[in-house]
Amino acid sequence: MDITGRTVFIPGATSGIGRALSVALHDAGATVIAGGRRQALLDDLATEHPGIGTVVVDVADPASISAAAADVIERFPATDTLITMAGFAEPEDLTTGDFVDATARMVTTNILGTVRLIGAFTEHLQRMSGTIITVSSGLAFTPLAPMPTYSATKAFVHSFTDSLRLQLRDSGVRVREIIPPAVQTEFAPGQSTAEWAMPLDSFIAETMDLLGKDHDEIVVDHARALRDSEVNGNRAELMDQLTHLD
Repeated sequence: MDITGRTVFIPGATSGIGRALSVALHDAGATVIAGGRRQALLDDLATEHPGIGTVVVDVADPASISAAAADVIERFPATDTLITMAGFAEPEDLTTGDFVDATARMVTTNILGTVRLIGAFTEHLQRMSGTIITVSSGLAFTPLAPMPTYSATKAFVHSFTDSLRLQLRDSGVRVREIIPPAVQTEFAPGQSTAEWAMPLDSFIAETMDLLGKDHDEIVVDHARALRDSEVNGNRAELMDQLTHLD
């Protein structure tokens, strides 16, 4: 994937991996449109990195997705890449029924948000011979037991991406998937300084390098053990290790 000259829409770009990737793509020569729920954070990003466009979008709201897609396509008709970065996680205690509301919130954002974004851009990207890049997680392959729904939503994203790739293979649209490990961001309490999480700068640098190569799956070395645990025969062991990280 040649970054130079691309026009990329990234919903979920106001913090963490999404923000850092937006800046890296912009610095590499892409036209970047950052999406997020909070206008103030979008304004801060645009001020710090002049040239990055912004669009308000709440991926938990179907009407907001439709409006944002229309806005992006109207103001940036050359948009040829969608990166479905938006998503969040909550811990859940499955020993009581209290987890169901958290499950519903994550399904709405991580699954329906991703699917609706893809649906809003698929026809446009076919006209552009563009690219869809989904974002799953190493936890799609080796679940984190304290965050079961988050892990399951990312497994959905991976499976959906595989089917999407096959259905669009004759359409001119390239379908790729970023599979991050835990990265040092504010995604979860304590994760920004955790030794078991990959430094954000290192993750972005390796991801940018892999994006420039011809891989359907963008898997940094730090995520490889999670991605391949079932094949390697140590999935249960890794799940237990993840559960006891502190």
